[in-house]
Amino acid sequence: MCQLTGVSRASYYRHWEESAPDQAEMALRDSIQRAAVKFRFYGYRRIQIEIAQEGFVVGLKKILRMMREDNLLAVRRRKFVATTDGDHGLRIYPNIAQDLELSDINQLWVADLTYLRLQAEFVYLAVVLDAYSRRSIGWALGRDLQAALPLAALEKAIASRQPQPGLVHHSDRGSQYASAAYVQRLAAIGAELSMSRAGRPWENGKCESFMATLKREEIDARPYRNLEELQQHIEEFIEQIYNRVRLHSALGYLSPEEFERRQAQQNQPWRPATLKLRLHEEVR
Repeated sequence: MCQLTGVSRASYYRHWEESAPDQAEMALRDSIQRAAVKFRFYGYRRIQIEIAQEGFVVGLKKILRMMREDNLLAVRRRKFVATTDGDHGLRIYPNIAQDLELSDINQLWVADLTYLRLQAEFVYLAVVLDAYSRRSIGWALGRDLQAALPLAALEKAIASRQPQPGLVHHSDRGSQYASAAYVQRLAAIGAELSMSRAGRPWENGKCESFMATLKREEIDARPYRNLEELQQHIEEFIEQIYNRVRLHSALGYLSPEEFERRQAQQNQPWRPATLKLRLHEEVR
């Protein structure tokens, strides 16, 4: 369209930003999000080049600010287990979840954050799942990515489950999950921390799958305009549909609630998850 009218892309987006700042900001943030997800090891300089191909002429400081707000800054992989991360300076925990053999609920919780693009704004969702049953046991919606958002989801999970010491909590390396408040809350209930390695989203695959299902079956299916509209319906989807009705192939085509109900009928005493002993050739 710009080529046909003889207008440069930069001029078009500059005019768009002046006339419709909300839409322009959302379009820019969406472009950054897509580029960061596609190229997970790219920093803000490479992201600037990527989005420039779509016509966005944006300074590095603005891109850096947006990526930091959305927890999209790349984390470099270090030799051995890193104790700190150069971007947020907080302790990073090794991935112990990958070696657990689950046999009951409340042995392993997995947590994640995602952004949801609505008609008028971006909002963020934090969720905590029970890895054994795939049940969503805690979630929170908000307009920013401060540590208070995932902490609210964690508090909801703790209140509904009352886990015993020995629980393992797994997440990515985001600063929200490495923050002092979040780590201290997990320590208070006797939980151990586990984090995915950099650039390996499949190590938190259960949460990734939940987020994809939520976006495909709820967010994309209804034209939500803002946080308030979404807040009215997301609990219905999570609690009434996903947890109680939706069938999961990994659970033998049962819903998470039905799977947990059958598990409870076995009347087995709870115990922490056991470690899987991998064969020598499986160890990398």
